[in-house]
Amino acid sequence: MVYDAIIVGGSYAGLSAGLQLARARRQVLVIDAGLRRNRFAATSHGFLGQDGEAPGVIAAEGRAQLMAYPTVRWVKDSAVQAQSEQAGFSIRTLHSGAFNARRLILATGVVDDLPDVEGLAERWGRSVFHCPYCHGYELDQGRIGVLATSALSMHHALMLPDWGTTTLFTNGVFVPDAEQQAQLERRGVTVESAAVRQIAGERADVALEDGRVVPLDGLFTMPRTRMASPLAEQLGCEFNEGPMGLFIQTGETRQTTVPGVFACGDAAIAAGSVALAVGEGVRAGVGAHQSLIMG
Repeated sequence: MVYDAIIVGGSYAGLSAGLQLARARRQVLVIDAGLRRNRFAATSHGFLGQDGEAPGVIAAEGRAQLMAYPTVRWVKDSAVQAQSEQAGFSIRTLHSGAFNARRLILATGVVDDLPDVEGLAERWGRSVFHCPYCHGYELDQGRIGVLATSALSMHHALMLPDWGTTTLFTNGVFVPDAEQQAQLERRGVTVESAAVRQIAGERADVALEDGRVVPLDGLFTMPRTRMASPLAEQLGCEFNEGPMGLFIQTGETRQTTVPGVFACGDAAIAAGSVALAVGEGVRAGVGAHQSLIMG
């Protein structure tokens, strides 16, 4: 069977893209390995109608709604190889064989490479975060830290005083210049230059190499990201450099630089939130459908 579209990635962007195609009565295959980027977080925020809901619940509801359409098939597997063919594309999976489609939507997501600080990974998504809009409000204007990973952490440090009393831990990564220091002072940000030894405590207390411990209610950091899948590279898609890593280059319809291949979600936008992923999925699904019509 040749599907109208294969969607690789069944999280928020992929589900949203699939819904547009399913409602156009197109034959759709979703291939998903079940590794959502936000699987470490207990709640999701900022998505209208689902604010405060568990991420897994949102994804499960989305899948149930998509699978109610009879033209959709779901395969739980990892897509490991993609190639262009005369009539479209072929996707080979780890366990389920190969599948063919006229169009391909990559909603493959990214992997967060976290700072190598003891105790941080265990708290990721629970008391260590990357998005103030997703998790800042719940800290109840408490004590917030920013663990620098590059000079771009200035952006975090200048934003977060709207959510609580903020301390920037430069951790030897960069030294704010005079202008940056003045900006931080205007926002009421405390700058801590001592090296960070570990993240400890019930929440995200920062233990410094000099023996001091700075108690916090939450910590924010900007991890580097990398593609969670090799498919875009295998197909020859071009990438853009974002503030945290590469992302797939797309146009207005979310078509990549390879005709017939569309991309959406965190793999194709230099930002990460459920609401943005859902919106971008709509654009990719509509773009893929209209390309089937227009040729």
